Amino acid sequence: MDQGFKSDVALLQAVRMDISADVTTGGRLAHAWQDLSRGASLWRLGLTLGWLDIKLRYRGSLLGPFWLTISTAVWIGAMGTLYSVLFHTNLHGYLPFLALSLVLWTALSQLVTDACTTFLQSEATIRSVRMPYFVYAIRVVVRSIITLLVVFALFGTWPGGEVLMCLPGLAMWVVDAFATCLLLGAVCARFRDIPPIVGSVMQIAFFITPIMWRPEQLGEHGWWLPLNPFNALLDVVRQPLLGAPISHTMWAAAFAYTGLFCLFSLALFTRVRGRLAFWM
Repeated sequence: MDQGFKSDVALLQAVRMDISADVTTGGRLAHAWQDLSRGASLWRLGLTLGWLDIKLRYRGSLLGPFWLTISTAVWIGAMGTLYSVLFHTNLHGYLPFLALSLVLWTALSQLVTDACTTFLQSEATIRSVRMPYFVYAIRVVVRSIITLLVVFALFGTWPGGEVLMCLPGLAMWVVDAFATCLLLGAVCARFRDIPPIVGSVMQIAFFITPIMWRPEQLGEHGWWLPLNPFNALLDVVRQPLLGAPISHTMWAAAFAYTGLFCLFSLALFTRVRGRLAFWM
């Protein structure tokens, strides 16, 4: 009991020294970059933790993460048939768009949900071990990538050489994933009411983003689609996989949203990094 109390006191004193150093030397940004670089050097640890999370999540399950693939397939079959009738569109041409959109959106939505608990799920580790916070972000991103690969294994297509155009989009997704983990992980560690709000926002985003419906169905009213960051990020990956070109507007919007989001995430993480241990 006394030993545990002393370790907690030592941890709080160490964190307090970090905060004092940040305030007196103005080195918050330097400490944040140091955290990112040290965390990146421990990528093997993050990879191991992410894989361990997958094994523990589906422990005792016969099919493991393939249950997510089966549920997605059933959802696509049911919704594809229904919406092709409602939209009076050809099922053969609509189903690939719907399948790919739902697979990508499922991965994106799951990532955002998991990002809210980036630091909360590692509360015991943060309180007992001094480790770069970026390692916990790697853990969440690796877990999401593994899940996406498992789900996409059933629905993936290879339309041709144009599929290579999705690689920059996927790289953009990885960068955004780390930024999301650092941002939402820190905010949700301080304000525990944020995760339900994030869930509600993602539900709204699902209906206003071209997933169940095609962008061309809006006609002249689709001028606002580049203002939807989810649509831009989906398009830079979805369109090459469908064998369709990506408009310069969508590329510009995706790069702009990624840049602004990463800057905002870095600024917030830089400001609150020294206080995260107090919020656990």
